[in-house]
Amino acid sequence: MKKATAYYLMLLLLVAGLRLPAAAQSKGQDVLIRNATVMTAVKGTMEGTDILIQNGKITKIGKGIAAPAGVKTIDATGKYVTPGIIDCHSHTMLDAINEGSLSVTSMTGTRDVLNNTDITIYRALAGGVTAANILHGSANSIGGKNTTVKFKWGHPIEDYPIADAPPGVKFALGENPKRSNSQPQPGVQPRYPQTRMGVIETDRDALIRARDYKQQWDDYRAGKTKVPPRKDLELDPLVEVIEGKRLVHAHGYRSDEHLNLMLLADEFNFKVATLQHGLEAYKIAPEIAKHGTGVSIFTDSWSYKLEAYDAIPYDAYILWKNGVVVSINSDSDERMRRLNLDAAKVEKYGGVPEQDALQMITLNPAKQLGIDKRTGSIEVGKDGDVVIWSGHPFSPYSRVETTIIEGETFFDRQLDAQHRIDMAKEREALEKLDVNRAPGSGGGPPRIPAEKRQSERDRSEFGEDDEDGGGNNR
Repeated sequence: MKKATAYYLMLLLLVAGLRLPAAAQSKGQDVLIRNATVMTAVKGTMEGTDILIQNGKITKIGKGIAAPAGVKTIDATGKYVTPGIIDCHSHTMLDAINEGSLSVTSMTGTRDVLNNTDITIYRALAGGVTAANILHGSANSIGGKNTTVKFKWGHPIEDYPIADAPPGVKFALGENPKRSNSQPQPGVQPRYPQTRMGVIETDRDALIRARDYKQQWDDYRAGKTKVPPRKDLELDPLVEVIEGKRLVHAHGYRSDEHLNLMLLADEFNFKVATLQHGLEAYKIAPEIAKHGTGVSIFTDSWSYKLEAYDAIPYDAYILWKNGVVVSINSDSDERMRRLNLDAAKVEKYGGVPEQDALQMITLNPAKQLGIDKRTGSIEVGKDGDVVIWSGHPFSPYSRVETTIIEGETFFDRQLDAQHRIDMAKEREALEKLDVNRAPGSGGGPPRIPAEKRQSERDRSEFGEDDEDGGGNNR
């Protein structure tokens, strides 16, 4: 039995040794990208330009930059370079999406369920996505806390969250939190709220409780009371919202509900960071601009439910024309890989200028997430988060060649192709092992004679096979 166990163990070790596709290849290595067409997202497009990334930061942009010693050089002649794409609404790499038991679950957080083995991360990198806003779902009037991450595939989970990104929390309006499409089990009391007016009341009630809770702590810290209030994990994040320390990312579709939420924010003296989805946001574009609220939209995903019937392809253009900071999100593991084409659509529908369209998937989501000082555009001093494309990123014929985060390569198309060949060979070799052949054809695990199996059982029964010699009869 020991031989058979050792045989299987060796096989498991061999399989465990398989590498994840295109894991980080240039950790800690400085990079010089040469002779590219650089779309900076802030200072126009620069032809035949070099970008030097050192210690994770962009240190030089220009022509004919001399390569310092030890710097990896990438020839990008005939190729385009853009900032890394940022998805402002994603549920990628989550092992759980909704805590739907209560209407207010601000005590929960996505940081607790991040899964860095989710293959979607790697596929997102292959689409040029370098960062994302990982959100709780929309089953709750007020959901859980968000996590803003960079997709550092192959790294430990602690490397994913962006340490200085402002914290956020998910709010939701409309059909999802009022559970329009959810039928309770027989005999189970339906969860409140069940109407749109109930959703906004739930928000107001939670914020009132948070305001009172904050006042209790203020009184205690000022010495007006002697006993500290009981710590409330539900209300702590909402106090941060009221204090302007935590961003609100609000799921919703109908313009009347989004307007209601902004008025509620006025009542409690905070600002909504983003109206998520916002397919009807064009109806209230001036009001959104007045409140200083951003909108994160789909470009042409519509009519999949009643709330989405009034979507139009000119939503982004109308919002942009009114001075609203607009981003384009995916809310999908699949659409995330095509955000570059969604940006192209807003140039087509309404004539948003190329750089402004590019900003909708780079700099604008960075602004909405409070990370624009470090990423979202190609500027000296910012993180080296860049994507090298085979052609213009708005073309459906262009592909991502290389995705770099803070100077480290996390996707390389040539390495990916080689890994696929290597893994196919490795699979072929594994399939030829005896253990993977059908029993009776000379394959399968080593056969042990019946008398030897009985002898091994006898030794085990009387303790002779125990490592400590103590046997099973102690």
